[in-house]
Parts: sequence; C-alpha cells; structure tokens
Amino acid sequence: MNTGIEQPIKLYEKRLPVVTRSVKGRFRNFKSAILVLAYSIYFMLPWIPWQRHDGMSQAVMFDMVGRRFFIFDLVVYPQNVFWLALLLFISAIILFFATSLIGRAFCGYFCFQTLWTDLFIWIERFIQGERPARLRLLKQPWNAEKILKIGSTHVLWVLVAFWTGMTFVLYFGYAPDLLHRFFIGQAAYAAYAGALGLTLTTYIAAGFMREQICAYVCPYGRFQSVMYDPETLAVAYDVRRGEGEKGRIAPKGELKTREVRLQQGHGDCIDCGFCVQVCPAGIDIRDGLQYRCISCGLCIDACNNIMDSMGYPRGLIRYDSEENLASPSPKAPYIEWRRWKIAGYLLAIIGMSSGLIYSINQRTDFEHSVQQIRQPLFVMLSSGEIRNRYQIRLTNKSDRDVTYSISAKDLPPGALDLGEMQNVLVHSGKSVIVQASVKLQPEQAEKYEHFEFSIQSLNNPADRAVEAANFYSEKAAL
Repeated sequence: MNTGIEQPIKLYEKRLPVVTRSVKGRFRNFKSAILVLAYSIYFMLPWIPWQRHDGMSQAVMFDMVGRRFFIFDLVVYPQNVFWLALLLFISAIILFFATSLIGRAFCGYFCFQTLWTDLFIWIERFIQGERPARLRLLKQPWNAEKILKIGSTHVLWVLVAFWTGMTFVLYFGYAPDLLHRFFIGQAAYAAYAGALGLTLTTYIAAGFMREQICAYVCPYGRFQSVMYDPETLAVAYDVRRGEGEKGRIAPKGELKTREVRLQQGHGDCIDCGFCVQVCPAGIDIRDGLQYRCISCGLCIDACNNIMDSMGYPRGLIRYDSEENLASPSPKAPYIEWRRWKIAGYLLAIIGMSSGLIYSINQRTDFEHSVQQIRQPLFVMLSSGEIRNRYQIRLTNKSDRDVTYSISAKDLPPGALDLGEMQNVLVHSGKSVIVQASVKLQPEQAEKYEHFEFSIQSLNNPADRAVEAANFYSEKAAL
C-alpha cells in the first residue's frame, strides 16, 4: 500500500564480509602454484647475487642515485624510456588478448590483489578455522578466544604487509646493506615512507577491502565487457542442465537419483550453495556473468566435487563460451582462436615484442652526439685560419668506466684540437661533454667541407662510432 511517505534512498550499504570456504581441485591447485611462484620471485629476487664491475652485486636493483636500472646483465638508463613504453604496450595488448580468449583469468590467478588476498585468507583460515568456525567467531561476543584469534590474525597480516613493503624498498638499494641501515635508523627517508605506505595499503586492501578493490577501485572489471566476445571463455553455469524445466531442487528421497530428477523435470543443481561459499567475490555464478566475477575457477572445483559425490557428470559450472552454451547441442569447451580480433592482437604482440628484443640486442654500451656550435658559425682567427667549434657528448651505458679516443678522419694533421682531452674517461652511467675545434686555412676549407668524427672505446674495440660533420667558412656560408 502506498502511504505517500517517501522512502529514503540508501546511497551506501554496510559491507557484509565475504567468508570463504576452502576447496580442493585443479583450479585451486593452479592458483596455489601461481601464488608460490609469484611470491618466490617477488621476495627472493632482491637477494640473488650478480657480479658487476661497477654497481652493487644484486641481480635486480633500481639505482635511483645513478639513474639506472640493473636487471641481471641488462643496464637500463633514462634514455631507454622507449623500452618501457614498448613494454607497457605489450603488457596491455597481452591483457586484451588473454581477456578475449579466456575472460578475466589474469584477475583470478595473477593479479597482485588476488595473490595477497589469497594469502591473507589462508592466514585467517589457519588461525580461526574453516568457514563455519569463522562465522561463529564473527557473531560471538568479544571474549578471550575472539581477541586471541582475531588479534593473532591481524598481527600476522601486518607482518606480511610490512615484509611486502620492505621487499619493495629493497629493490632500490643493495638489499643486505639497506636492510641493516633500515633497522638502525640510517636509511633514507624515502625508504621509511615507501615501506610504511605499502604496509598500510597492503594491509587494508588484502585484509579489509578485498573484493571491493576489484568491484569499485580497479577499472579493469568495469571495461572488461567491451573485450568479451560470444566466443570468449568465461566461468559459466549451464542453466539448461542445472535448472531443467522445473528448476533446481535439493536431493531429497528419490530425487537423489539423476534419472528421477530428469524424469520429473529438475536439473542437476542440488542448490547446495557450495559454489557461492568458495567465491572470493561473494557472488552466485548461477545468476549469470557478472562484472564482479574474477574467473578464478574455484566455483568450478566446488561444483565438480559435489557432482562427484552425487555421481553426476562434471561440468555443470565450467569455462565455456556464451555461443557454445546457447547452441542446441553444446560441444566440449574449447578456445576459439580463429577471430580477426585475436589475429590482430597476436600480430601486435609479435611485432612489438620483436621490436623490443631487437632494440635491446642492438644496444651499444655508449651513446654519442656531435653538435656544431652555431653562435658564431665560424670565426676568422688573427692567424688567418678559420675555426669551427663542436660539442661532443659521450654517455657511458656500460657497468664499468670506459676511456674513449676521439679523432677526425681525413683532416690535415693538427686540425682537430681537443685541448687536454685526447682520451676521455667516462664513468659508468655518466656523461661527459668534450669541446672540440677544427682549424683550417681558407684554401683548405672548401676541400674539407665535409668530414667525420671517429669515437673509439679503448676498452672494447667493438664499440666504435662515426659521426658526420660539416666545416663552415665564409664561402660555404654563402
């Protein structure tokens, strides 16, 4: 009945915590394997030793002071920002490519939020027990047991969050030394700010917000629908098989037998709710494809376990495409590669990856540039000679100090003047500017209007560069 009283609109609702049940199965095993691999790489990488001539003996380190990144034998400088741009493009295209094929599999298995949330849930389950025990603990009044269990859970969460932030900081310095200085109060301010910031964000995101990060913060869940095709594989519930003509029903009495259920028009879904209980996003996959679903496959494991216990065929919930599910006779799920979009993504990945690999392989250990000083373009000396000046910039991109020699090809002896910098020492990761001048008699100027600078590494004969230059005189300027 309409009372004429306007009901207030609730803009915000109190979050109901998602308390998940553990499950066993191949997708859970795959998630656990990815988790162990990801943690091993993240937490151990700063501690892998790697010998270098100049620089800390650490496999991966971001040397902010020297403005260079060490990645095993590769040294990356700000001049190589093109590599970063290519890498970001490749990562984005791979994400689009994978989404078009297998939906949000990245979210379900590889996303940082998923990985750390999984670990926090495991800690919670280890201390507080399985889902029914955690639900009871959540509802019971505060007492010694609740304080001990919840307090222990949060202490471990904070420790994991702190070590996550601390490990990130260790990538920006020599790990053993930086860790020691951190705990004796002699590290840089940025180290403490970085560790504290990541500790808080990890603790809040993985301990409290969890599925809300995926639903409200991460933009990927919102725009994923534009990358889905009817052929895209996603976690899906087989409605026709699960509901039948009369809907799902609990297996009571003779309805435990699949043949009887089919005869009476009921589907294979026994409405146990196990698929909902294991879902880290707290959704019911039987309601159809939802943006909150991260395609982790845990509901598939849960449903398959129930189907096994009932003696029903597996696959009531499975990875499948919308097109296949809608067909009169669904086939076994398969990945549909033969699409123009997939071909375009694949070509883009191959092309940009090839470009990145080629650029890295063709890199040199030094960069150079020769610029003519044009104010003035040339000078007439009192001796009658004509002088042109040049600025030569050398950047040493190797991990050791290198000495370079500079000469000018085809010029008369004594024409090139480098002052006292005949051989130029350039420290690792640094640049040196050399002021050079060329002096020629007026009658020689036209003959040597074009010449070349030759730059040679004295440490590595393979590092050699030739740069063309011009010589200007009054006649050439006209």
